[in-house]
Amino acid sequence: MMSNYYRRVGAARPSHLMYTAGIGSLIDLPNFSVLVKGLESWSHAGLTDYVIDEPRLRTAVNRSLQLFGDAQINELRSAPWMEGADNSPKDLAAQGVGVPVTPFPQWLRCTACNLLAPVDASAFALVNNNPRTPHEAKFVHDCKPGKPLAVAARFTLVCTDGHLDEFPYTPFVHHGSECTKMPRPLLRMKDHGGNQAANVTLECVACGEKRNIRDAMGDKGRRNLPACRGRHPHLGSYEAEGCDREATLMVAGASNQWFPMTLSALALPAGRNANLAELVEERWVELQNVTSRVVFDAFAGTPAYAYLKEYDAEALIAAVATHKSRLEGNTPEASEAAPADLLSPEWTVLSSSPMPDPTDDFTLEDVPVPDALTGLFADVRQVQRLREARALIGFTRLDAPDPEAPEIATPVRLSRTSQNWVPASEVRGEGIFLRVRDDLMAGWEERMQKSSAMQAHRDAFARFRTNRKSDRLTGPFDPMRGWPGERYIALHSLSHLLIRTISLECGYSSASLGERIYAGDEENPTTGILIYTAVPDSEGTLGGLVSLAEDPHFERIVRRALRDAARCSSDPLCAERLPRDPADYLHGAACHVCLFVSETTCERGNRFLDRRFLVPLGDETDQVLTPVGLQP
Repeated sequence: MMSNYYRRVGAARPSHLMYTAGIGSLIDLPNFSVLVKGLESWSHAGLTDYVIDEPRLRTAVNRSLQLFGDAQINELRSAPWMEGADNSPKDLAAQGVGVPVTPFPQWLRCTACNLLAPVDASAFALVNNNPRTPHEAKFVHDCKPGKPLAVAARFTLVCTDGHLDEFPYTPFVHHGSECTKMPRPLLRMKDHGGNQAANVTLECVACGEKRNIRDAMGDKGRRNLPACRGRHPHLGSYEAEGCDREATLMVAGASNQWFPMTLSALALPAGRNANLAELVEERWVELQNVTSRVVFDAFAGTPAYAYLKEYDAEALIAAVATHKSRLEGNTPEASEAAPADLLSPEWTVLSSSPMPDPTDDFTLEDVPVPDALTGLFADVRQVQRLREARALIGFTRLDAPDPEAPEIATPVRLSRTSQNWVPASEVRGEGIFLRVRDDLMAGWEERMQKSSAMQAHRDAFARFRTNRKSDRLTGPFDPMRGWPGERYIALHSLSHLLIRTISLECGYSSASLGERIYAGDEENPTTGILIYTAVPDSEGTLGGLVSLAEDPHFERIVRRALRDAARCSSDPLCAERLPRDPADYLHGAACHVCLFVSETTCERGNRFLDRRFLVPLGDETDQVLTPVGLQP
């Protein structure tokens, strides 16, 4: 490889590093692909303002890491970046700051002579001499004048435990044996046309042995592959005990090669949480030193901790001592862990009366509910300013992390050793909060207990869970664990209708909007929807969304949403759809034409949707939530 080259090979947005190409994933560059390295390789040395302050999210991350058996963290950090990397490409200090990556797959193929060799075989050279065009970085092969491009060989091995490895080209060509001519022979990869993997032939240059890649494909091909070595290339390590899973051939860049495990939380005004234990847990980094009345008074006297004046000093000091004792393992609760509830505090603030004081991160304003909509909504509020923090806590391969069946995917750690931080990002935006009438929802839920359509959804959820039950699990199995409830289906369907109408009528793309559904549980039922902008650019903060909550826009949007829900170009197939046995999909009268939105917008992957519960699609009008006056 060439020694005189610039280190920067591309750029990615912070949100891209959270949801599309985070740690352990492959990023396709114009001329080759790279793998994002683990946290040990990241460096924030010499940087400032990289810590994202969101105590609730930090607490939720620690709860989740505790469930995985990982160490606790005390910081959420944005990706390392230094001003000047774009404007001053010859600034060596700025060029040396960024997200660390390594070429992967590390087997390259010459596009001219089809030579196949690892990147460290001295057959290829890296060319990256222009600091203003890092996207032009490439590997070349000096086999003819002009030095043709060398591209990544596109085959890899993965397993369900999250391991990723190079395809064993040399052993595969020689049927598990060594080459008889030389220990590290060069190979050739010949693509016979098209993108079909079965048209690729591998040939040993030294001994002439040949084999087609189709011999490694499918169930029969797995027998021709070696056992998984337990490799985590983002960590530069192998599992000490090895891996007992079957390796699977996968094309580099396949959509199921990497799935993120993320958490997100809205930044809420400090001091609105009435539970001292939760407050101390959320802000432990700040409050762990409040162990006496003197320290409490000193903290409360500063602007940053003025919210402490709302609490009793002795009670807070006692809560700090209790939490410290629990962390040290001196209480039974130290061994207990449960996922943090991020939505309940948000519901409390969004529906509170009086509303919280405005802050730089959160501003809420009440809007009169139009007379025609008072039968459906109890409150309509403009969230004129909000901040959402997001954290990456791990990832999976082959199987996506599924809240309905969490046992089907194996989480992969972001670091080899314990770190005190995880990657995070934040976006600022605006939104509309809607609260459906409690009495309306309660009456509808009572009717749903006898609804055959809702029973079909319950049965489908049980089949969904049963069909995805891992054979590795032992002990009792509850097929209804994680059932979101009837209330969630109605709120979620209404949210999608409004998002689609907003994107059609008002210029927002549906991918730029997000949703948070506040359905609560049986003990604490809630009935809220938050639709908000969830993009890090100017489209999220221009005020266009909150203005739609005002009269006459909001009534028009709601009426149009319900009118559009009454018909679908896929009817009657869509209108009659219910997940009957043996089907286990988790939606009813919903499809890409009428109710589905982009995967980045929906919080449940377009599941738990059915427009028959919002508008009448047949004779069963008693299962509709919407008041008669709003039904189309």
